[in-house]
Amino acid sequence: MQDQQAELEWRDGAVPVSVRFDDPYFSLDNGLAETRHVFLDGNDLPARFCDGFAIAELGFGTGLNFLTTWAAWQESGAPGAFHFTSFEAYPMAPADMEAALAAFPDLAPLAVELIAKLGSDGQATFADATLQVIAGDVRQTLPAWQGRADAWYLDGFSPAKNPEMWGADLMADVARHTHPQGTAATYTAAGFVRRGLTDAGFSVERTPGFGRKRHMSRAVLT
Repeated sequence: MQDQQAELEWRDGAVPVSVRFDDPYFSLDNGLAETRHVFLDGNDLPARFCDGFAIAELGFGTGLNFLTTWAAWQESGAPGAFHFTSFEAYPMAPADMEAALAAFPDLAPLAVELIAKLGSDGQATFADATLQVIAGDVRQTLPAWQGRADAWYLDGFSPAKNPEMWGADLMADVARHTHPQGTAATYTAAGFVRRGLTDAGFSVERTPGFGRKRHMSRAVLT
């Protein structure tokens, strides 16, 4: 998992910014609230949680989305465990993850467990969750993935700065790895992203975004 680590700068001493993409890893306003709004609410979670529920993600970053989902799972009282698969080209070093996640004290116990258990192979098993972080170029790793997701978190860096993460071919691969009536959500409402999802077979709607973002996108595989 550590072949190509993320190169970081720190904004205000707390928010990691990708040097490669010149983009922060989470909202400068409230990263935790943004994750809940975009990815949980955007996928109608936790209402859909059930044993074996499968979530996939483009862009693991700090692990904030996984931790927010894990906390929501525990708070919901859902039975069994969920599965979380994330595709990440430039994994963050554990020490950097720990520093970034310190901004979210509500998640501290789960963050400690995540950092302790996430192995160099990108895998971790918990009492109520399994996590796999697949390192490498997602345009190669996603087509080779054997799984399917009930919900997708599309969380690559800004489409303007990282267009490869949002191309039509990749959105088609997302659709091929989605269960019927599965969902996807993303903070971006860029037209070419919505068209790519539509062409891949999703029904896409533009909805209110978080904070300073006017709109985001939600999608259902029809």
